[in-house]
Parts: sequence; C-alpha cells; structure tokens
Amino acid sequence: MNGADLLRVIAVLAVLYSHISFYLLDDIGGGWWMIDVVDTVLIQDAGLNMHLSFVGVSIFMLLTGLLITRSAMRQSRRDFMVARLARLVPALWFAVAMAVILVKLGLNGMFSGQPGITNGEAFLSFFLGGFFLRPEVAVLGVTWTLVVQIAFYLYCISMRGTLRTRPIAVPLVGAALCVLVIVYNLYLPQPYTIPFLTKVAGVLPTLFLGQIIYLGWARLITWRWVVVGVIAQIEVIRLAIEVHTFWMGDTYLWTLLVVTGTVLILARYDGPITRWPVIRWIGTRSYAIYLIHTLVLYRIYATVEPHLGPSAAVLAFLAGTAALAEIMYRWIELPAARHISAHYARLRARSAA
Repeated sequence: MNGADLLRVIAVLAVLYSHISFYLLDDIGGGWWMIDVVDTVLIQDAGLNMHLSFVGVSIFMLLTGLLITRSAMRQSRRDFMVARLARLVPALWFAVAMAVILVKLGLNGMFSGQPGITNGEAFLSFFLGGFFLRPEVAVLGVTWTLVVQIAFYLYCISMRGTLRTRPIAVPLVGAALCVLVIVYNLYLPQPYTIPFLTKVAGVLPTLFLGQIIYLGWARLITWRWVVVGVIAQIEVIRLAIEVHTFWMGDTYLWTLLVVTGTVLILARYDGPITRWPVIRWIGTRSYAIYLIHTLVLYRIYATVEPHLGPSAAVLAFLAGTAALAEIMYRWIELPAARHISAHYARLRARSAA
C-alpha cells in the first residue's frame, strides 16, 4: 500500500481543517479565507460534510481496516496486540497527561463541558474510560476514535480463526453486532444503556469497509461477497444516521462514498508524490499530530490572531503542532514502541528457551 502515507496526509489535513473551522465559525464567530474556499468547493459544490467533519477520521478508519486485517490474520493474538498497543499507548498517555496538566493549570478547558477534572476521572482518561461515564468526561476529545480502533483490534483477534477460514463472516457478524448495540441503547431505559457504545457501533462499519476492501484485493472473497459485505455496512450506517448518531444526515453517506473512492484510488498509488519527504514526514507523524493538535490550537490562535490576523495564527498553530509532533514521535512514540517490542522479544526468547 504505497499510497498509505499520502492518504494519512490527506486525513491529517482534513482533521486539522475540521477543528480550525469548528473553532473559528462555531466557537468564536470568526472567519478565514481558506474556510470560504473549502466551503464553496468541497461542501457546497462537492456535497461533503460541513467543516469536512469525519472526512479525516473516516480515512484513518478505512486505512486501519485495510492495513490491520492482514496482520490480524498472520500474527498470533499476543503478538498482534503487543505490536498495536506498543505504538498507541505511550503517545496516548503522554498526550492525556499533557491535557490533564493544562486543565489543572487552567490553561485549557475540558472537551466535554465540565469546569475541571477530578483525579479519578483523570486516571480513567489514561484508559479511555471517561467516555463511558455519564455524562462523558473528555479531557482529550479526539481519543474517542482510539476506543473504536481498539474495539476493532479485539474483535479481529477474537475472530482470528474465522478470519483465516471464512473471512467474510467477520465483517458480516460485526455488522450484526453493531446493529444489536444500537438497538440495545435505543430501546432499553437508563441506567442500563451505555450511550457512547452507539457511537462506536456507528463508526465500526467504516473499519469493516476497509477490511472488506483488503479481503477483496487479496482475493480471499469473491466480488459477490464484497457487494454483500458493503451493503451490510451501509445499512448499519443508515441505522446509525436514523438514530442520530451522526449529525451530518444525508451528507454523511455521500462523504463516506467519496472517501472510500479516494482510498481505493490512492492506497496502491506509487507516483512521485508518495516519495516526497514532506509526505513521509507527515505520514509517519500523523498519530502524534492527531493526538496533540487540539491541545495547542485554541491557545495559539487566541494569542496570535489579534496581532497578526487569522492566516498568521493558523500558520503559528501548524508550526507549533509540527514541533510538538516531532518531539512526541522522536522521543516518545518511536523509542517506546521499540523498547516495548524489544522487551517482548526477549521475553519470548526466554520462554522458548
């Protein structure tokens, strides 16, 4: 998948734009010329979601389903989860710690509306537990997508045998489970429901779409099963829209169609642009950028914009995000993943001996 980094770049840019647009238009009632251009070209003319909401997230989700399925089939359950968590958890804990500190110091607010965060809620946030509280407690809002990804990882390894023998059953059973979760939360009264799981169930079909694409490309399923699998995921998404899991309405399905087409076109693309250093840099730092950008966006913009205008404020935000992402990648994400993987390899060698 030589175009994976290029897709990650598009996803990062969409996520950054989405949060900039939300902040400028909805939070402070401001504006920026780039928002006007994107609104005209991609939202009004192309029909994508307002603020390009979920465009970047859906690309990341499709890539996860596309790239992770092969690993889930070939690696043992333990090797698979160690490899995934070694890369995700250290950077996540660093970003959550920074978010908690900034809230405690009064420099940042909560992403879920609370005036502050208790020590117990802060502890839960390191394990993504705040999203399951009522009301939700989100010290770092973007990490909700990691709950979806980890749920997908756990589901894949629990169905590893089926994935190797009857692979199409995995996304089909997954679609059925998502429907059950949505219906459960829709019809059962509180306090027996877990509202956040409806959001997880509404987004998981995007990962299953990526999984179906991989299974089709690898010729592990026929094109007829590809069609059946895609229809099943679309129906789950339609149900999620009807119960208002997504506020985008009709534009959500069209946006997902455009994103899926983009992934299909670019995932295997191997042109000169895929080898540009900037594409490689953003692609490899995309996880760090995703985690850290909302922690600095609002403070940097509010500091710079009154003096230099919105364009300079956005550039300052991008520069600050890039610097912090480089620090996270070089000093935390990469060395921690290497250390954990090496330690795990030594334990395996000792066990084998």
